[in-house]
Amino acid sequence: MNGILIVDKPSEWTSFDVIAKLRGVLGTRKIGHSGTLDPMATGVLPVFVGPAARAVDLQTDHTKEYIAGVQFGLATDTGDITGTVRERQDTVVTCEQLQQVLPRFLGQQQQLPPMYSAIKQNGQPLYRLARQGITVDRTPRAITVHELEMVSQQEENKFVLRILCSKGSYVRVLLEDIGKALGCPAVMYSLRRTRAGRYTLQNAFTLQQIVQAKEQGKLESLLIGVDTVFDTLPAITVNDRLEQKLKNGCAAAFCHPDGRVRVYTQQKMYLGIARVTDNSLQVEKLFIER
Repeated sequence: MNGILIVDKPSEWTSFDVIAKLRGVLGTRKIGHSGTLDPMATGVLPVFVGPAARAVDLQTDHTKEYIAGVQFGLATDTGDITGTVRERQDTVVTCEQLQQVLPRFLGQQQQLPPMYSAIKQNGQPLYRLARQGITVDRTPRAITVHELEMVSQQEENKFVLRILCSKGSYVRVLLEDIGKALGCPAVMYSLRRTRAGRYTLQNAFTLQQIVQAKEQGKLESLLIGVDTVFDTLPAITVNDRLEQKLKNGCAAAFCHPDGRVRVYTQQKMYLGIARVTDNSLQVEKLFIER
């Protein structure tokens, strides 16, 4: 097992719950995931299996797309509908009012991480402090909202938005800030991630589908090649002699423009990423078992 499995995470499961389940299904502990989702959230969760787990922190595209439900006139301690209500306000937000303020939140901005988050302070996740009623100072983080649009209105004060944003963006906080711009509290009542980097729901499988694939002996057919993480890099093919050198960690003479490359064998097997410097090829990371 070596590749990337795109999971459609179910609601009420933590990202760690998914990993724990898949360790049993896939029969390996070499599993990692990127882009943690809150328990209430559903959608795209890329899971890196086997040698591919070495690529978890090497992705070049960290853009995320979400479909989020926001309810105005209500606020909770967690910023989503699962929290304890701390404010109610009689208000009516119209489609026109919402569409008028959305452009203010496009582009680069500073966002204050919520207390109910996995960010650690002095080695302890903030959500553990929040559960004890403790609030600590947090440092605002730079985020970018690339696209933000209203998809529909579900009922009075309840809207669905599509958000395309950078890594580290908290949709809950963004929705609360939109509420502030409208002069009322706001809370997130649903969240579905439709894209994480280059991976979308079209590539995703539910846990039930993954279990069924195992029972049918088709589990490996669900995996996407780890080379897709680096598909913006040029690809090169090496002969058997150079392949062995790279596997042994040795540099090899190779005529190619300087820069990082994807390396494949003559049998079209993906080896990993390497760097060419002055016609010398040196491996950076292998994604095969030595």
